[in-house]
Amino acid sequence: MDAERFERQKNFILEIDKEKNILRQTHLSGGGRRENDAEHAWHMAVMAYLLREYANEPLDLSRTMMMILIHDVVEIDAGDTYAYDEAGKATQREREEAAADRIFGLLPEDQQKELRELFEEFEAYETPEARFAHTMDNFQPVLLNDSNGGGDWREHGVYRSQIEKRNEKTGTGSREIWEYMQKIIARNVQLGNLKGEPAGEESD
Repeated sequence: MDAERFERQKNFILEIDKEKNILRQTHLSGGGRRENDAEHAWHMAVMAYLLREYANEPLDLSRTMMMILIHDVVEIDAGDTYAYDEAGKATQREREEAAADRIFGLLPEDQQKELRELFEEFEAYETPEARFAHTMDNFQPVLLNDSNGGGDWREHGVYRSQIEKRNEKTGTGSREIWEYMQKIIARNVQLGNLKGEPAGEESD
């Protein structure tokens, strides 16, 4: 065993345990507590395994799942940025890049490079694996919100147009899942859990 290499790997393993402390805005299904980032990543990874048949393109499942599992570790430093917090999103990329430098930098050089490349691939949204990973990232909170009677959407006063804007590329990972998500969104607008268009605005 290379003692220095193992020490760096161990330090990274302990560091990412802190992801369990990062709470998201989304609550667990059935009206439970807020989920944390680690639970979100685990849930998405299982979803990717189960739903891979709906991907638009063939993909490397293990690469997709690992991408999902590490995509939010930067929030240990950067914090969770709510999907509809425009002010927070303005500084999100800068905060997350600095976090990636520090957190992935704990690893041995080869693993640091490998995981950082996976993180950047997810952010770039260009490969089949990244597109499907993003579909899972967008589908999971919609499923949970729907299971909770739209409670989180109502609490934050979310508009349908905000969800549709956030999901502009979701169909590039899976057209079928995006079509299913659109049905969920439409139903929640009818139920009053999501707002229609803001005053003075119309859908395209």
